[in-house]
Amino acid sequence: MPHKRPGRVRTKNTNRREALKLSSMAPEDYNVRPGEVMSIACPDCRTWRRIMGDKVLKIRQHCISDKVAEGEKHTICPGSDQLVHVDIDVRRWQATQDRQLRDAMPQDNRRAAQQFYKPLPAPAAPVSRIQAEATLETTRQAYLAHRKGCAGCVGGEHRTLCPDGGVLARRYVLALHLEPARQEIRKESARQERRTERKRLAPAVRRTQWAKHGGEDVEKANNACTAPVKGSITEFRGPELPMLPQDPEAHDRRQAELARHYTRKASATSAA
Repeated sequence: MPHKRPGRVRTKNTNRREALKLSSMAPEDYNVRPGEVMSIACPDCRTWRRIMGDKVLKIRQHCISDKVAEGEKHTICPGSDQLVHVDIDVRRWQATQDRQLRDAMPQDNRRAAQQFYKPLPAPAAPVSRIQAEATLETTRQAYLAHRKGCAGCVGGEHRTLCPDGGVLARRYVLALHLEPARQEIRKESARQERRTERKRLAPAVRRTQWAKHGGEDVEKANNACTAPVKGSITEFRGPELPMLPQDPEAHDRRQAELARHYTRKASATSAA
């Protein structure tokens, strides 16, 4: 691909006007995109012309008449060699122009800046391979239905005569062995639900009980401090029990017999 040379300013002449600032023009009347040929709509003749130069920017000299090829005389536009001053933020201007272009495009032609490809869903499993929850009742019904319509299922011989019957029988036996554990799990889940329900209803139950049995009388009775009656049973002490034996002589005789017994036992242990 041949290299495209930038336009050169071949003359130092200007139209002696003040430099044209891009900030004073409409954003759609010029093109200063990086990497593209800079152009501008001439303020005098309103035709698009190139902006020449590298540091000193000018509008390229051009004619007003568009019928020079038909023999008309060249008439130079007063806007030729007009100095141009780029006093805008090119990146912000470019972003604004890109957004306006996207908004002006038809809805059918709009495309996202970045394409997102959704992964293809995995193919669904065949119905014959879908395994539902194998409970005791479902496995039993499936096995009995197979036995009813299969002529090869005779007795318990399923391996050679009917492999499908053997698979259903093994599923039923496995569910039968797992049923006690499942029942225990269901009972524990039911107990947990009852506990949760009681905790949730506990404040309302307490309020109902207090409204039914409580009140100012109960609160006064709880706060009242009365001396307990002598000989009565209280919540802190039991009934007053006698501290002395009822028959002191019998008690002394019993103590003397216990003393003689322990003395003989101690002497026999030391002699041995």
